[in-house]
Amino acid sequence: MKMDGNQVKNRLAQIITERSFEYREEPPFTLASGRKSNYYFNCKTTTLDPEGMNLIGTIIFDTLKDSDVTATGGLTLGADPIANAVSVISYQRGKPIKSFIVRRDVKTHGTGNAIEGNVKHGEKVAILDDVITTGGSTITAIERAREAGLVIDRVIALIDREEGGRENIEKYVDKVYSVFTRTEIMNVYKGRQQHE
Repeated sequence: MKMDGNQVKNRLAQIITERSFEYREEPPFTLASGRKSNYYFNCKTTTLDPEGMNLIGTIIFDTLKDSDVTATGGLTLGADPIANAVSVISYQRGKPIKSFIVRRDVKTHGTGNAIEGNVKHGEKVAILDDVITTGGSTITAIERAREAGLVIDRVIALIDREEGGRENIEKYVDKVYSVFTRTEIMNVYKGRQQHE
């Protein structure tokens, strides 16, 4: 059964709330920034899932299909399965978009590349991330991609935690999108709690 855009997004929201989202009244979760939070997203349980990858790839490809973006990628590890999902879906849909990886630590041996993948200087790309909190990892990916001569068209995150990261990234790139905000996922979570 083929799903329309709203059905795809609704199904992905269900998967994220079931597998990748935790909420507690008292903030027990320590974030990479060191702050405590009531919310925690572990998106890898969704981005590495066959159905989750298919839905994510479909949603992000649909936002890119009419653009000049030729590749997507971001800082390993969060962006990798998302970029690969977009690549597979784009090929199936007849408009291939390559994926690339931005290394967290640049190798000191071999070619010493910060970027891995079949991308070249001057290509227009989208930087991806699974979760935006402060925006730090996304900004690192933007800087490394620019150093490699890539042109950043936009940033797309799976989840925006709405904690200032988007605004930080907008200092580097004009177009910053997210598939979901924390508020949207929290609303789906609350709806599930009421029906249980």
